[in-house]
Amino acid sequence: MDHAHEEGPAVSYLALRRGTPVRGSDGVEVGRVRRVQNNAREHIFDGIVVDTKQGRRFVDAPEVARIAERIVTLTVPAAEVLASEPPRSRMRERLDRMTIVRRAKRELRNR
Repeated sequence: MDHAHEEGPAVSYLALRRGTPVRGSDGVEVGRVRRVQNNAREHIFDGIVVDTKQGRRFVDAPEVARIAERIVTLTVPAAEVLASEPPRSRMRERLDRMTIVRRAKRELRNR
């Protein structure tokens, strides 16, 4: 049986399910899909956040070789993903943006 048959058919990033295994280019399992990062307004796939034994890691879209029904295959080895920094949380990003907006509004009022 070939790998493509075991992995299932290729699917869109929009159909990628949480918990799908993620495998590095070396065949070693990195972890499981936590969530898909995308720019919904422009319909652009940005990458995936993976739950690993070392915590969450972000895999950029160009590092995703194939998204199949039962597994995601990367263009980089598992060790490279595991050595990367954890992604920032969405909530932290939102709070940072809100703080910047509040500061800007305050500056405008004080002029």
